[in-house]
Amino acid sequence: MLRRLILSLIAAAALPCAVRAQEAQVPSVEEQVAAATRSPKVTVVHFWAPWCPNCKAELASGGWSGFIAANPDVNVVFVTIWNPADGRETLARYGVGGQKNFQLLLHPNGSRARGEKVTELLGLPISWIPTTWVFRDGRLRYAMNYGELRFPILQQLVKDSSGTWEH
Repeated sequence: MLRRLILSLIAAAALPCAVRAQEAQVPSVEEQVAAATRSPKVTVVHFWAPWCPNCKAELASGGWSGFIAANPDVNVVFVTIWNPADGRETLARYGVGGQKNFQLLLHPNGSRARGEKVTELLGLPISWIPTTWVFRDGRLRYAMNYGELRFPILQQLVKDSSGTWEH
């Protein structure tokens, strides 16, 4: 009986270490976004939430599904913020989520409360959603930080970001 108790205590003591080691292997959302933006391909990072009217308008217009389909060489990363769930079901209703060039991340801080919600990522401000950033080679090329996106404009920014920058 004592032997079984001692073995149980040893196993229980080792469990938190195994869990911490497993958690340490999972990159944070910030690390995943940073890795994606270092790509030589253009990467669009889009901050959104399923409850946001402007975010839903972008989806309902077919803007995102059409943009992702028309740009298979562009990495598209949606980061769900200010919401406790990733919104995968909402995206699926609008044909977004199954594409090879699409990645969905959920920021672990889902709070919308003032003073608690996430307000920056990669050292860049997030003050409104939707917010859309365009990167290439780890450099921010363009940022649209306020409101609903116009997809012809995004398409032009992606085209401009694909060229060489000799400025």
